[in-house]
Amino acid sequence: MDQARKPLVIPVFIPHSGCPHQCAFCNQSIITNQKSRLPDKTIIHHIVTQYLQYKGKREPVELAFFGGNFLGLAHETIIGLLDLIAPYIHEKKIDGIRFSTRPDTITPKTLNLIRPYNISTIELGVQSMNDEVLLNSKRGHTGMDTIKAIDLLKQYPCKIGVQVMAGLPGDHEDSLFESTEKLAQLAPDFARIYPLMVLKGSLVEQWYKKDKYRPLSLEEGIRLVKKMYQIFQAAGVDVIRMGLQASDMMEDESMVLAGPWHPAFGHLVFSELLYDAACNMIDQYSGLLKSKKFVLNVHPKSESRLRGDKNNNLEKLSLRYPELNLSIRLDETIPVNHVDIGEYSKQNKGKWV
Repeated sequence: MDQARKPLVIPVFIPHSGCPHQCAFCNQSIITNQKSRLPDKTIIHHIVTQYLQYKGKREPVELAFFGGNFLGLAHETIIGLLDLIAPYIHEKKIDGIRFSTRPDTITPKTLNLIRPYNISTIELGVQSMNDEVLLNSKRGHTGMDTIKAIDLLKQYPCKIGVQVMAGLPGDHEDSLFESTEKLAQLAPDFARIYPLMVLKGSLVEQWYKKDKYRPLSLEEGIRLVKKMYQIFQAAGVDVIRMGLQASDMMEDESMVLAGPWHPAFGHLVFSELLYDAACNMIDQYSGLLKSKKFVLNVHPKSESRLRGDKNNNLEKLSLRYPELNLSIRLDETIPVNHVDIGEYSKQNKGKWV
């Protein structure tokens, strides 16, 4: 995306605030590296001022309340926070407000409460559409709550995002993909996919230590999230994040005890997708091309994903197709995260694998 068109998101964290209880997997203070307290006017002004210094030509600008259950806050608190942002919107320093909330907080009453403000995006912490999995995770809402919430939000002038998880207690491959299919069919605008991490201070930590919960391995997490990504993409739902944001806290093994953690988790998923795409292209066209010298054409932004972590994709391709000579050619006309194939020639050549 062009830097001038890339939006600037100003994050304001409200960890646990508005949450009626703590979900089995949750410890927001670890994820956001903050204690549980609401930001006041001074804190918000400092954050906004700091981020606007780095705006450059990026637009639009959104302020995002992350980490809590925004519409679960007391109504006077919701209005108080939104009123703190209103002057920046009036001065055209901020174009819109976005926040995360639980599906069961989306009601006609709460939407009417926030209607006077420039709410550009609402993200729902769905996690799963399977009621048994939601119950095991102590979410306190149902899949029907999500269906009703998205139905209401489609009548409201904002983008709809959903947050889902892989590796929830009691979930398995079939139920996970069925849940993802159900959610994709509701046609939200975008999705974030998070594999479950065993966080210190969470109920899942207790289950993990008692061998009542088995976390996903990194390989399992990548495989499951890759399929979830494909389900969303097939339904036209944009996946904007896979994996938790890297931070010093997430790298702390005393805080993140187990689970498929990797600071570039999304990159690993995309690498698997590009490997699959390359194999499909080779299998489809290798019998039609005369030469055994093939060029894999990719966008420059996709080269590292095609190569894989430490070039492991290239090693796998060499092992799978030992009779072929493969090279990579960068081509800005190829869509990002796609791969095309051609025969090697003087006009169509690349870097040998």
